[in-house]
Amino acid sequence: MRVVHTLAELRSHLNAFSRPALVPTMGNLHEGHLALVRQAKPLGDVTVASIFVNRLQFAPHEDFDRYPRTLEADCAQLQAAGCDVVFAPSEAELYPEPQGYKVSPPADLANLLEGHFRPGFFTGVCTVVLKLFHMVQPSAAVFGKKDYQQLIVVKRMVSQLALPIEIHGGETLRAADGLALSSRNGYLSPSERTQAVQLNQALQNMAHSINTLQLTPGDLPALEANATQQLTQLGWQVDYLTVRQRADLQPPPPSETQSSAGNWVVLAAARLGKTRLIDNIEL
Repeated sequence: MRVVHTLAELRSHLNAFSRPALVPTMGNLHEGHLALVRQAKPLGDVTVASIFVNRLQFAPHEDFDRYPRTLEADCAQLQAAGCDVVFAPSEAELYPEPQGYKVSPPADLANLLEGHFRPGFFTGVCTVVLKLFHMVQPSAAVFGKKDYQQLIVVKRMVSQLALPIEIHGGETLRAADGLALSSRNGYLSPSERTQAVQLNQALQNMAHSINTLQLTPGDLPALEANATQQLTQLGWQVDYLTVRQRADLQPPPPSETQSSAGNWVVLAAARLGKTRLIDNIEL
């Protein structure tokens, strides 16, 4: 496995390949990231993982400075997973001058859910992802479904900008108790880690109610409010706990019937102590 830190090194090394497959990450890797790398391997003739903590997608009050940087351990895991190239640029390498040109995704997708609670987040995501796409020139890229809205935003960006890249979603990996694997799980105290599974349980309960009670879009606001109240009573600060259409993350229109539930996704973001977790379940 080759580890490169500059764009010149990256382009020189990738010159010998025609179909790179890219897995963008912010490092502090876990088994979920490694599964994306394994998924990417058959999609190209060289597998590239990028490691870069992107300042543009962090608000001033968020955890940019304390986000774990674990490059040596990350590289060891990536090598074991069969990654061919690690691109780990410095901030000065990726942003040699202030990034005045940015990608602003459409408000109807980027300003709801995560974008509502983290203003500017998806502008930061799209800007760095597009820049990585230009640097690596992949024919395919893999993003985890745990960051469901991010996957939809990136897919739409690639489509609207006519980029010759296939975007693949990787299934969410979970611990034995159902907690979605996440780099931020490391922020949880032992007691919070035990409690954290409640987020996934809330999603599972909502999905079960929709499927077994044959709920229609008109029933969803009450379901969401009840689930939010229950999670709040358990000590969580809930940003959202909601049912949306998979394609555009809008609420299912009242005209739909329960037969459309297979096109829905249940999404959640909530804070346990100081740690904000997200999760989702496709119906």
